[in-house]
Amino acid sequence: MTVDSTASATAGGTSTTAAAAKAGSSVAASMNSDTFLTLLMAQLKNQDPTKPMDSTQYVGELATFSQVEQATKTNQKLDSLLSSSFLDQADTVIGRTLTSADGTMTGTVQSVRVTSDGALARLTNGQDVLLTSGVTIQ
Repeated sequence: MTVDSTASATAGGTSTTAAAAKAGSSVAASMNSDTFLTLLMAQLKNQDPTKPMDSTQYVGELATFSQVEQATKTNQKLDSLLSSSFLDQADTVIGRTLTSADGTMTGTVQSVRVTSDGALARLTNGQDVLLTSGVTIQ
């Protein structure tokens, strides 16, 4: 699989490279190891039998798959670590008085729920406050 530089296609290579990098990062964000395996299998099934895939390309693609798999595992571990941090934070605020960053909500923390955005404190008055920077805890 050969990938040519998009920057050499235009005279103003900087803007083209930036656009290509942005498009590539959005594509990479939506891909996972299953997508990679599907593409690899399709490539192997559809290759020309008279011109099989170069072994160095094949090894390179397997190495790329390994990197994708390791990045996925790293993200899972980081998510777990972040959730643990949110739980530690939750433990310290229950029963304490909290004021939101903009000062519009104040109350005693009744419970804390961990969400994908962070720890969300439920006050005794029923309001929810996301525990972010600027929140005052007394």
